[in-house]
Order: sequence, then C-alpha cells, then structure tokens
Amino acid sequence: MTDEEHEVRAAMVDTCRAMEAKGINQGTSGNLSLRWGEGFLITPSSLPYDRMQPDDIVVMGWDAAYVGRRPSSEWRFHRDILAARPDVDVVLHCHSAHATAVACHHRDIPAFHYMVGVMGGNSLRCAGYATFGTQALSDAALGALEGRKACLLAQHGQIALGRTLEQALAMAVEVEALAQMYLLALSIGEPPVLPEAEMERVMGQMRRMSYGQGPEGEGAADVARPRES
Repeated sequence: MTDEEHEVRAAMVDTCRAMEAKGINQGTSGNLSLRWGEGFLITPSSLPYDRMQPDDIVVMGWDAAYVGRRPSSEWRFHRDILAARPDVDVVLHCHSAHATAVACHHRDIPAFHYMVGVMGGNSLRCAGYATFGTQALSDAALGALEGRKACLLAQHGQIALGRTLEQALAMAVEVEALAQMYLLALSIGEPPVLPEAEMERVMGQMRRMSYGQGPEGEGAADVARPRES
C-alpha cells in the first residue's frame, strides 16, 4: 500500500467517524466508497466505525472481486453509482433519523425550501423500497439519483454523492437538515412549494457561486465587489 492510499483510507475512516459525530449515523449502519485506481475503496461489513482502521478498508473492482475484509452489504449500489456517474467520486450512505423518517413514508421532499436545489433539482426523490444489499435496491437508487446528488431510500435511509469525501459528507448533512425542516413544516400543514421557474433561477445562482462568482446574473448593476485600494 502506498502512502497516498493509506492517507485516503485514513480519510475515509475519519469521514465515517464524522458521520457519527454529526449525528447522521449510528452503530454499524451506513457505508462509504471512493473511486480509486481500477475500481473503488469501500468500508467493510459489520465493523463499528470506532474500531475501523485504514487497513480495514476494502479494495473492490468493477467485477465485484475484492481484496481484504468482506465489503459492505451495499457494495452493489456503490459500484453501480460510481460506474454510472463519472461526475462523482464518493458515495455516502447513512440512516440519518429525519431523512429516514421521511423515507419511511415513501415521500419525495419537494421544493418547500430553496436549498432543495443543492441536490440538483426541484425535489429530493425517494427511491422505491427494495431489500438491502440487492440489485433491485441499486437499480431503484440509480433511478432516483438521475440528475441528482442525493436521494432517499424508502424505509431505509439516504444516499449522498460528491467529488470529495468532504462534499459527500456535507451533502448528507444538508439532506438531514432539510428533512428535519420538512417534517417541522408538515406539523402545521402541507407547505407551499416553490415554482419550477424559481427553482431554475435558484439552481442557476448556485452554479454560478460554485464557480466562485456571485449569485447575480451577468450584467447586473447592483453587485458585490472588492473595495478598491
């Protein structure tokens, strides 16, 4: 194992422990993968994160062959998502409480709040139920993730994607926060939903900001700018 690979494995372990520290996962539930070499790295099955070490991370190929400990039971959707989505390098799955509560009702989260746009569309979809670890679950997740960076899994949990470990973890935390807000909003009735045109504007501003620009459109007169010295 090279020093670089050891550092990546250690960062994966740190991310798993951060999932627990941030309250979005517990026990041995959840799993994490990262594109690496001719395949990907993935967390092992049934090993508590507080005992996990870099050497416990499993190397898997696209053909499902692996080296080391037995991989997470959810390796199929990790493999299939990474294979289908060259725009992401990390897949994070967790059982965060509020997101899972919404998923237990097989509900999408609509654009009740503009931050739903962070996931890449005007809703956070919920994939249909399938038994954990199966190809059926992987297929359902792939469908719900089309054009999205996160989804719910019916009666199961959530999946968050990112280019980096930090991005995937931040996305999972955002999904959980939105789910909590959605449940609170539902407690006083069905919240109004932002129209599709407004969500397109929101996502356009988010894309501009991701490139280091302000949210204002090109040619706007009233823009934030550095003070001239």
